Amino acid sequence: MFDAASFIEESAQKMKDEIDDIAIIACSGGVDSTVAAVIANQAIGDRLHCVYVDTGLMRKNETKEIQDMLAAHGLNLTTIFAEDRYFEALGDVTEPERKRKIIGELFIRIFEEEQEKVGAKYLVQGTIAPDWIESGGGVRDTIKSHHNVGGLPEDMTLEVVEPLRDLYKDEVRDLARELKIRVADRQPFPGPGLAVRCLGPLTKERVHVVREACAIVEEELEAAAAEGKMEIPWQYFAALLPVRSVGVHGDVRAYGETVVVRAVQSLDGMSARYSTIPHDVLAKISTRITNTVKGAVNRVVYDITHKPPGTIEWE
Repeated sequence: MFDAASFIEESAQKMKDEIDDIAIIACSGGVDSTVAAVIANQAIGDRLHCVYVDTGLMRKNETKEIQDMLAAHGLNLTTIFAEDRYFEALGDVTEPERKRKIIGELFIRIFEEEQEKVGAKYLVQGTIAPDWIESGGGVRDTIKSHHNVGGLPEDMTLEVVEPLRDLYKDEVRDLARELKIRVADRQPFPGPGLAVRCLGPLTKERVHVVREACAIVEEELEAAAAEGKMEIPWQYFAALLPVRSVGVHGDVRAYGETVVVRAVQSLDGMSARYSTIPHDVLAKISTRITNTVKGAVNRVVYDITHKPPGTIEWE
């Protein structure tokens, strides 16, 4: 049985022994990176510099929530606002592997800039087992490159430290509960953010649409679970598809895109089954999305694919 308290003690001691200089960590506010940051902070204290990058691809109100949460744990946090840099780098890129690699490399370049400012030698990451398993290598096929694995540039100068590398999501959540981190049960959010939930051209306008749609899905499913209508899914979100269809807004023809709602149950993210959502909840989600982003979206569908054969995210 996994012993969270022992793992924290052993991992902190190992980092204390191995990290002999200043380190920075890519702290996204998700459970993986937050757990890694809190353990690293126990190990090396003021020598750890936490860097949160607002890529412009985050969920609604996420940056403020992350800043507040990390401050509550006493972490030394620097926030980098890099929205324009990310949209410029991604341009018209639509192929998901290219997106992930571009996002991953820009992450590292930003950290290298911070490294120069603070003189860091090490990069601590919240990489977990599914990240490097799905990113391929050796005899493993590449399912999808995770930006903190497949997106790392070969010429990076930082030494990577990954204290959670051999753990699965359920074990990391156990660590978060032991550390009393409030995001212990927070649903996973992909490192590349909304870039992999916005299929097709990445524009600020299209990302705004999927951001609003994701917020609506989260609000409605959490409300339905609180009312006892359903079990809260393990992960739940919306993705914007580059699929246009004819619709009607009032008496006017509309030619809008499609939002797909995705909700799954899983233990560790390696496999998943789609969640059964009551039809009245789906209907409310659909109505809210099409009313909120009028003209941009005129069709909402629900994904009933398990993993495998699908993955949880669409890209």
